[in-house]
Amino acid sequence: MEIDSQAFAPEPKNAATILCADCGAPVDGTISGAFCYDCIKLKTDVTGGVPREAVLHMCRDCDRWLSPPNSWVVAAPESRELLALCLRKLRGLNKLRIIDASFIWTEPHSRRIKVKITVQSEINEGAILQQSFECEFTQNYHQCPDCAKSYTHNTWRACVQVRQKVPHKRTFLYLEQLILKHGAHKDCINIKEVHDGIDFFFAARNHATTFCDFLKAVVPVNIKKSEELISMDIHTSTRSFKFSFSCEIVPICKDDLVVLPIPLAKKAGNIAPLTLCTRIGTSVQLLDPATLQTADIATDLYWRTPFRPLADVQELTEFIVLDIDPLGKQQGRNFLAEATVARASDMGVNDQTYYCRTHLGGILHVGDSVMGYLLSNTNFNSELFDILEGSNKYSAQIPDVMLVKKHYQRGKKSKSKRNWRLKRMNRDEGEMLPRKQDQEKMERDFEMFLQDVEEDVDLRQGMALYKAQQEAKQREAEAMETESEIDDDDDQGITIPMEQLLDDFDEMTMED
Repeated sequence: MEIDSQAFAPEPKNAATILCADCGAPVDGTISGAFCYDCIKLKTDVTGGVPREAVLHMCRDCDRWLSPPNSWVVAAPESRELLALCLRKLRGLNKLRIIDASFIWTEPHSRRIKVKITVQSEINEGAILQQSFECEFTQNYHQCPDCAKSYTHNTWRACVQVRQKVPHKRTFLYLEQLILKHGAHKDCINIKEVHDGIDFFFAARNHATTFCDFLKAVVPVNIKKSEELISMDIHTSTRSFKFSFSCEIVPICKDDLVVLPIPLAKKAGNIAPLTLCTRIGTSVQLLDPATLQTADIATDLYWRTPFRPLADVQELTEFIVLDIDPLGKQQGRNFLAEATVARASDMGVNDQTYYCRTHLGGILHVGDSVMGYLLSNTNFNSELFDILEGSNKYSAQIPDVMLVKKHYQRGKKSKSKRNWRLKRMNRDEGEMLPRKQDQEKMERDFEMFLQDVEEDVDLRQGMALYKAQQEAKQREAEAMETESEIDDDDDQGITIPMEQLLDDFDEMTMED
């Protein structure tokens, strides 16, 4: 026999209903209180302990916001970080449950930030009240300690002095792009440009050490460390030091003509002593154009037997290709070929030609212009080259001309046609406040670097390029001005004086 369990279940009790003391609406009497939800909402304010106004401090130099007690954070306008900072600024908000928070649009120049916040709180047993309110934050400016140190002299604790003894700044320009791409200068409090390089100042020693490690990873550099005692407390034996790191980059750049010491050339795979520098990375990469043999000179190996380039890119000569004969040997992008060239300045004046082997056989054609070094009848102030000329084994390997790269004719407007640009670091020029000739030299070096970026694909991969929007707008504005001037000229060409129009009208009237 089955028994129904529901038959013995207790009957549900009806909830006691009372009337609201204010509006008379029926209210559940089991809940403490004699008011309905609407009346409680009118009488109770759960946000009474939360301030409606507050102040936010911002550093106008680095655009960071002060997060109490002493930390500075980066927060974009109307971002999640700025909203969290605003909510932390309000006292008593941690006692409520935040349901929603959003920004209210204000004029950007008003220096006011408005936030709408929705919160919940339990007022009685089982009764939860939800309210929304607005808070207004005033934006005040306050300089952060890092920016204050950057504008104050002699506040640095470590200095990294980067130097390279070369007559141009191409390597420094490339190093600048690497620093910008990887953000290695984020801890610098000041950057100062000097005659032979750049000085980076840091507030802590470990920041300078990290920057030196970055330099070792991108360029062949020799680093020396020194320290200077600033102060000492004899009671606690506490000392304060300033640290200096001297970083010297190898004085060899891309496309330089290099003569290796003969013992070093034998160690580097028995390469010919007279070579071209094809790239500067963590080591010096060399190429023998006559055999396409390559060699890498490590940083420590170079500084044990240092040497300087025989000639740099400022001594390149323009040649015209008269004949090119590929030899069929290929090594990567390089194609071995025999070329007959003549100096561009001798065309039509002197019929002297030069024969040489080159690694540019894949891109050179008859009639092309190519840049190279003229070694025939040229005197070099180099002991290594004199040893090379006096050697019976290597003197016959010295060519008359060594071709370096193909030359592309560029017009005067080639600078304005670039639809890309490069960022530059904000630095204090200091004693490098340039004279007119120094400024022209810096512009020539930068233009030479931009041409290298255009011609070398591998070089572009290691840096960040940006669209030249401002330059494009400027060119469009100049084009519109030119068109408007043409239109004005056309209008002036067909303009007829008013007196002539009136005379013609009178003659037509008389004829009628």
